[in-house]
Amino acid sequence: MSTVAVLGAGPIGAAVAQRLAVRARVREVRFIDANVSVASGKALDIMQAGPVEHYDTRVTAMGDVLAATGAKVIVVADEVDGGEWEGDRGLAMMRQLARAGTTAAIVFAGPKQIWLMETCARELKMRADKLVGTAPAAAAGAVRALAGLELGLSTVDVTVVGRPPSFTIAWSTATADGVLISERVPAHRLLAISDSVKRLWPPGPYAIGAATAPIAEALIDGRRRRHAALAILDGEFGARGVAAMLPLELGDGRILARVRPSLSASEGTGVFSTVSG
Repeated sequence: MSTVAVLGAGPIGAAVAQRLAVRARVREVRFIDANVSVASGKALDIMQAGPVEHYDTRVTAMGDVLAATGAKVIVVADEVDGGEWEGDRGLAMMRQLARAGTTAAIVFAGPKQIWLMETCARELKMRADKLVGTAPAAAAGAVRALAGLELGLSTVDVTVVGRPPSFTIAWSTATADGVLISERVPAHRLLAISDSVKRLWPPGPYAIGAATAPIAEALIDGRRRRHAALAILDGEFGARGVAAMLPLELGDGRILARVRPSLSASEGTGVFSTVSG
């Protein structure tokens, strides 16, 4: 079991830390925030809930960004006082980590961090296979939930790809109980779900926390299950150097494979337009 550092104890960071603690698949969650007193209070709250919710994950708080360098995974979230790590301020912080020689996988949890993720690969020369964005994974979760409500089921298999806030949903291959969803749900209802996803962006902190925790865990220990998340494209959908969501296989602290999803002709055209335009 390893340590996950969460950069920021704001609402997103707190939600990610809480989900990681409850799932109890990492040894330690390390809040890092300039406002150490608030971060320490949130860490204590999470730990005190452990006996009630049956987990014993260690949650600590520190004020120096460089305390993240020893973690297996670094989650870029939001500060108590400064908000999301983004733009030039976020880039300066990431440059500091790069100069310190961190080899951790970097998870960008904030919905405003797409530019930061791309710039880390382009300007800081961080390895693209170690950069993952998780806020869009919450949107994919919303699609599964909405489709499940239509069917009265809790589990559906549907692929969501694209670049926020525009997503393409692969209804042509989506299934539930081994049956194509398009054969069970009218086309106008599927269109309504597709239209609603854009209105649901950006997702809230709890949705981001629920989506981020299993992806951080998968980067540490690896699973054959695929995760929908942002990756820096390397020719997928005809694009390079830009971030878009697609199915990923994760493990060993990196993206092991980017999976090209099965899409109809119209769905493929839709993905290209969201990535390139």
